[in-house]
Amino acid sequence: MPSRDLREFIEVLEKHGELVRVSALVDPELEITEITDRVTKSGGPALLFEKPKNSNIPLLINTFGTERRMKMALGISDYSEIENRIQKLLKPNIPSSLLEKLSMLPMLAELGAVPPKIVKSGPCQEVAETDRVNLFDFPILKCWPKDGGKYITFPMVITKDPETGDRNVGTYRIQVYDEKTTAMHWHWHKDGANHFAKHKKMHKRMEVAIALGADPITMYAATAPLPPQIDEFLLAGFLRKQPVELVKCKTIDLEVPAHAEIVLEGYIDPEEVRTEGPFGDHTGFYSAEGPFPVFHVKAITRRRDPIYPTIIVGQPVQEDYFLGKATERIFLPLVKMQLPEIVDWNFPAEGVFHNCLLVSIKKSYPAHARKVANAMWGLGQLMFTRLVVIVDENINVQNVSEVAFHVFNNTEPERDIFFTEGPVDILDHASQKLGYGSKMGVDATRKWKEEGATRGWPDLIEMNMETKEMVTRRWNEYGIEAPHFSRAR
Repeated sequence: MPSRDLREFIEVLEKHGELVRVSALVDPELEITEITDRVTKSGGPALLFEKPKNSNIPLLINTFGTERRMKMALGISDYSEIENRIQKLLKPNIPSSLLEKLSMLPMLAELGAVPPKIVKSGPCQEVAETDRVNLFDFPILKCWPKDGGKYITFPMVITKDPETGDRNVGTYRIQVYDEKTTAMHWHWHKDGANHFAKHKKMHKRMEVAIALGADPITMYAATAPLPPQIDEFLLAGFLRKQPVELVKCKTIDLEVPAHAEIVLEGYIDPEEVRTEGPFGDHTGFYSAEGPFPVFHVKAITRRRDPIYPTIIVGQPVQEDYFLGKATERIFLPLVKMQLPEIVDWNFPAEGVFHNCLLVSIKKSYPAHARKVANAMWGLGQLMFTRLVVIVDENINVQNVSEVAFHVFNNTEPERDIFFTEGPVDILDHASQKLGYGSKMGVDATRKWKEEGATRGWPDLIEMNMETKEMVTRRWNEYGIEAPHFSRAR
């Protein structure tokens, strides 16, 4: 069963030895970042700082900071469990008998259970503050030395399209200016920014709710790169196999997770901007300061004893890497629906998600790798990917060293490297223009005669399986564990 809320997940983590409580007084300004950075990079536990300096509210961080905890958050032991569920929905067996029709009922019932559910009340509104609003009651981090200030780094920012009423839930960094105002850092390509642009065109104040802390699946869903028409709470319900409970805000016309820890209610004036940044970002570099909308907090609702969830980003590996890996696995079946030749893909940590993508394919015709690379640049937020590397189906793209071996040996630069131009991530500091730049594709597949391999293509040096298996048996006869081997490098 999925965790009902964040504190129930904390109990799960503690039960499995995946959480450490820190009772010492620790400063949210830089000190918690330095501790967490060391812990995450060493594969350490989630951290619950019980006495952050200048706040009475505990701080939770590194919640999703290992593959094991990310899977625990999703309530699975392997990502294939979600992949298989999605695959069954995308390619269901057409029933030909009553028995087969009945066998589909559980899947249909599961789909019917996932839309969010409005409830009358929830723990997130046990305390409501409208007269006295002070964001500095919370242990908000200043993460890195050159940051422009304190930042809320793990929010669920909830907005609605003023034309369609479609909801969006996104995770955007939020610089805190004072007790009642913050920046709202969303980029051109984000759905929240699209909602803002429509409000600005209509000269209409934009209502915004920011939820902090919920059940771990809902927190993850806010980071997922969904199409504009798909509600992130719907994805959370699908992954949870039960609906996300929502309550109406006290002062604005939006709904928030009923089991959130803290909720900020307020508005953005479309005509008001203020300098935000710099900020030590997930790229591993500081992103520059710039003008962004201002969010005004009208009310804060919370639990009586809230927990403040947060995250740090910076040079990988950080906690966001494991959130991104979950997205990589969950969205692979959807991409395969468009491109069935794909075997697997990998966004390596060193590429910070939008800089590098490794893809293995079942190659069927000349220039097949180029077709796949161009298709990648045309799929949603994959348009930001700066480097796409294509290899053959027998290459394990999760092994970056194995991919590098084949790229370095199979690539003839003039023939196999190709370029295009288009949108790039706003945080891409290497592009010559903001939000616009070049991308590179690398075809590292075995080349066919039609692709210019007129001299033929050599076989990879490999021992035959019979000899490998014989040697393994001999190792075992002497009681020595044989080193691992596989069919392909």
